[in-house]
This record gives sequence, structure tokens and C-alpha cells, in this order.
Amino acid sequence: MQHPHSHSRDTKERPTRARQTKARHTKALRPVMGTALGTVVALLLASCSADGPVRQDPVAAPSVSAPAGAASRVYVTNQLDNTVSVIDTATHKVTATVPAGTGPEGIALAPDGKHAYIANSESAKVSVLDTRTHKIVGTPSVGKNPSGVALTPDGRTLYVTNGGANSVSVLDTRTNRVIATVPVGVSPVSVAVARDGGTAYVANSGSASVSVIDTRTRRVVRTLPAGDFPVAVAVSADGRSVYAANEVAARVSVLSTRTGKVTASVPVGEGVFDVALSPDGKRLYVAVLGPGDVSVIDTGSHRVIRTVHVGPPGTDPFNIEATSGAVYVTDQGAGTLSVIDPATLKVTSTVTLGNSPYGVAAAP
Repeated sequence: MQHPHSHSRDTKERPTRARQTKARHTKALRPVMGTALGTVVALLLASCSADGPVRQDPVAAPSVSAPAGAASRVYVTNQLDNTVSVIDTATHKVTATVPAGTGPEGIALAPDGKHAYIANSESAKVSVLDTRTHKIVGTPSVGKNPSGVALTPDGRTLYVTNGGANSVSVLDTRTNRVIATVPVGVSPVSVAVARDGGTAYVANSGSASVSVIDTRTRRVVRTLPAGDFPVAVAVSADGRSVYAANEVAARVSVLSTRTGKVTASVPVGEGVFDVALSPDGKRLYVAVLGPGDVSVIDTGSHRVIRTVHVGPPGTDPFNIEATSGAVYVTDQGAGTLSVIDPATLKVTSTVTLGNSPYGVAAAP
């Protein structure tokens, strides 16, 4: 889940959404640190342990009550700060900033909300965060440039895309150890697990495909065509449809898991970057980088029914988490989190975060 806004020393090598795939992104590129400054930052980070002190961050934000069905807390990775922001959804304030690994990107929360799993792209590790103590309790190593993470419904198994290794690491969350490494397509960047836990779907941006992994055998059993440069994937509750965000094509491809074919291709806008289904499965929310929008697709008709403007070009809505009470969108260029009311489809709050907010996950 990366693109040129990501700060990487080996950008040309990284087959992830962080690489500079299109010249259109360069105008929104955040200033890159100079060598000297980068060295200073590295030394400062090295002086802090992964479970170092948690910084309390009161952030000015509207004081509003969380809508019914909203999560109690939202966790956001700040890629260039190497931190995770914890947001109270009742006040829309950052209540803590937790040190993570280097280049934190994707984040997933355990079903019981007790642990968060963070893919650290620059250190090839996953940080396991205890959400009660705000301490890192494990840092298992995975493949090169991990980015996307997804848990099985029972929370016992974590899938991690390794964009620089063309593989997916499978971790046992009880031991925090890798129990399998599954070869997939070129430059895997996103993964989603079916609600029944039997299948994992992996978006391979470099090979225009989605790998279908049988979670029992931990092997790829099928490869589906997924349109031009798929960078995000979501699976319907009934497991019949997979939605792939095609960044270069500016579309969302709808794939049939029965036939393995693309059944619809929905135009949404320049720089499609992430997709998230509403809990009832009736809507698909799509982050669209170029214009600073979130497109809302009706999954029955496969049509865009609303476009929510979260900010001007350069805001860069990046990743999305949808709950029944709120839709949370990380704005990487603006350094904020936009909160959308799914009832009115309007932005109700904007929360200031760290440098280059990336992944987002909501706790029960």
C-alpha cells in the first residue's frame, strides 16, 4: 500500500505502491529528507527502543460524540514518523502516539481489539502492539518491504504481503512466528481474508492479478485477472465478489470468485488507492488520490452514487476503514484523518496526525 509519498531509500527497487508509478504523483510528493537530516533522524530513532515511552498528544479537534456503531478507538500508522496515532472516536482527539518500527504501513487489529499488527516496510518486520499498555510486545521478521496485513476472523493467523519478495508471510499470532511463506505474483501490496476464513486474496500490482490462497493448505490455488496495477483488494461478505482498486486505470475491477472473471469495471477517478466495504456490504468506499475524493459505489448496481470531497489535490486520501457508524480515511498529503458520516456522506471531523499517515484500523 504505497506510492511516491512514501519515504524510501530504495524507491526504484520497491515493487509497492510507494514507488513512483506515475508522474502525476510527483507534484504532491512530500519533501524528502536530505542525507544529513536523515542521518540525524536515524540516530534519534536508534536511541529509542520499540517499546519506548508513549507520547501523549492532545490535538485540537471538534468535541463530538461518536455516532452509534462507531469504533471506540482508531489506530493510524504515521509512515515518516515511525509511529502509530491512537484516536478517541468520542472526542476525535489523538490520545497517544506510540513508537513503531521503521516505515510503518498497513495495520490490522485483532478481533478482540487487544493487539494491533503493523507492517514495517523499511525494517521487514511486523510490530505487535499491545493496545492496553501501548507497548510493542513482538517484532517477528517477514519478507522484504511488507505492506498489507490481514487477520483471519478468529485472529489466530496474520497474512502479510512482502512487496519486495513477491510473497506472503503467514504468522501464527499465538507465537508471533512465521509458519509459512507463500509465493504469489509480482509486487503484492494488499491482502484480504474472506469472512469464512478459508481464502485470502492478494493484490499483485506488478502482475495485474489477484492470487487466491487456500488458508488451510497455505498455497495459491488460483490467479485472477485484476485490471491495470491493482493496489488494494476487498472481498464481499458472501465471498462471491472481490474488488480490486486499479490505480493506473482509475477504476475498480469487480471479480467473480466463481468464474474467475472480471464482471464489472467501475470508473472512479485518477489515482484509485484503496477500497473498503461497509459492514452490510451494500457500499464500497474508494480512496481517490488525484482529486482528493472518496467515491461511494453501490455494490448492487456497480455505480458511483456519491463522491465525498475530503480536501484539495494534494490531500491524498490514502487508506480507508469503514464501520457502521463512521468511515475513516487517512489523508497522507495533508497529515490528517477524515471522518465521514455514512448516513449523510459528509466529512464531520478532521483530526491532525503525524507525518504521512498511512494505514488505519478501528477497534471495537
